Amino acid sequence: MDVYEAIGARRDVRNEFSGDVVDDNRLSRVLEAAHAAPSVGNTQPWDFVVVQDGATLRRFAEHVAGCRADFARSLPADRAATFGPIVVEGIEQSGTGIVVTYDADRGGRHILGRHTIDSTGRLSVGLAIQNLWLAATAEGLGVGWVSFYQEPFLRELVDVPGSVEVIAWLCVGPVTQLQSVPDLERFGWRTRRSLSEAVHRESFGSPVAFDGSGAP
Repeated sequence: MDVYEAIGARRDVRNEFSGDVVDDNRLSRVLEAAHAAPSVGNTQPWDFVVVQDGATLRRFAEHVAGCRADFARSLPADRAATFGPIVVEGIEQSGTGIVVTYDADRGGRHILGRHTIDSTGRLSVGLAIQNLWLAATAEGLGVGWVSFYQEPFLRELVDVPGSVEVIAWLCVGPVTQLQSVPDLERFGWRTRRSLSEAVHRESFGSPVAFDGSGAP
């Protein structure tokens, strides 16, 4: 699978985890890919906490279920009906969680590239996550990004120091399939924008027709 195929096949997986646990060889390769990401000032400000203990997975899943229910109650009736069938986590089913963190202090006070744009540190962590996701797809694994949680709960659950920021819990595991259409489109939550809506020429106020015909 080349990089374009991995980009096209990648999905935010919820329902398709097979129930098997990823083997250490593939897990190591995926983490190596994440760790090879570019980072501002070459700080590599990420860490990865691999969670496979069943009790910990269960406790986090219960917490996420409560947060999901809170969100559902906050929605108007029509959006709540659309949201109802959408699964937002595959924590226990995947068998492996990877908690990704960001250490803003790594590299010291004078970080090349972060002097005027501090967010480049967190963006570097995002690049590591993208690397992990594409590598996992190429390895026949699925990844699901869980965002229904309270950060203090997750910080305590996996003992993240107070000076380090929690960025993501990623569910990682073998899958039975990858959906051809992303879940949020399949269930009618939101459709994707076309590339032509997102491309501008020379200034933000000048959109251009772009049909993507140059794609490999």
